[in-house]
Amino acid sequence: MIIVMRANASKSEIDAVSERVKAEGFDTSLVQGTERTIVCVLGDGRPIEQQQFNVMPGVESTTRVLKPFKLSSRIVSSEDSLLHLSNNTIVGSEVVTIIAGPCSVEDRTQMLETAHAVKEAGAQALRGGAFKPRSSPYSFQGLGEKGLQILAEAREETGLPIVTEVMSSEQVDLVTSYADILQIGARNMQNYELLRSVGRSKQPVLLKRGLMSTIEELLMSAEYILAEGNQRILLCERGIRTFEKYTRNTTDINAIPVLKDLTHLPIILDPSHGVGKWEYVLAVARAGVAAGADGLLVEVHHKPENALSDGAQSLKPERFAELVKQVRKVAASIGRS
Repeated sequence: MIIVMRANASKSEIDAVSERVKAEGFDTSLVQGTERTIVCVLGDGRPIEQQQFNVMPGVESTTRVLKPFKLSSRIVSSEDSLLHLSNNTIVGSEVVTIIAGPCSVEDRTQMLETAHAVKEAGAQALRGGAFKPRSSPYSFQGLGEKGLQILAEAREETGLPIVTEVMSSEQVDLVTSYADILQIGARNMQNYELLRSVGRSKQPVLLKRGLMSTIEELLMSAEYILAEGNQRILLCERGIRTFEKYTRNTTDINAIPVLKDLTHLPIILDPSHGVGKWEYVLAVARAGVAAGADGLLVEVHHKPENALSDGAQSLKPERFAELVKQVRKVAASIGRS
């Protein structure tokens, strides 16, 4: 259930409603809108009497939320949530945000060269993996904290905020000390203890859809982060596993308008993982922007033929520059920039 407070509700009235909810054995989460505060009632599904709240001072209305995802629902917030980054980038606004960089941080030269190239082409944030979850234990696993240090140096030189993956609850404090946005990879989308940990960190989170997860399961994973009081979440569609063999995954373009209808959280598309082949990344990126994505997450490497991970889907800097030019045209055609 959500309790919508009046526009002029006082702090004491909001506190009184929250205390009444807790007295009934439920938890609360406050959502501060531009005009109103919403008190979200969180619990185990037991019924709660709405009328007792309808008559309380400062309450405008109460509504039962029938969907299993609540805090991410449009019922809680009809306004699109915005994520403000350190370089004045606002994810979720009319401007389509582009996050770009290599799959893995391999060495200082590779990272800095790629960072400057994507910045020059028009990227607003930098991606790069210091910790890498790989299908094979023998594959390159990342540089760890050394990789984080290189990312921090790249941010210092370019001014681009850093997006990098965190793989376990034990890593959250370390990665948070370096990164601007914590990425939860597809394999960890349902690692609930990790989701709780990044929720408690209050650091912005980019949550990727699991390899075989439904849209509802993605939103339920976001609920774990939201329930800890962290509303700074980006949802990322990165393709799902199907029977098709010509691409690495199947990009679910449908997910973008569906998520836009269901949730107030910004939606990012990862066309690189969606197809797994650089030849198709540009076309899928254009489609994602046309479908309404708030941003793109694109893998770029200065020498993809030598990449230690995901070279086949990584764009060279000049190809990435062409992608930026083309998606700008698509964005303009639908009233965005």
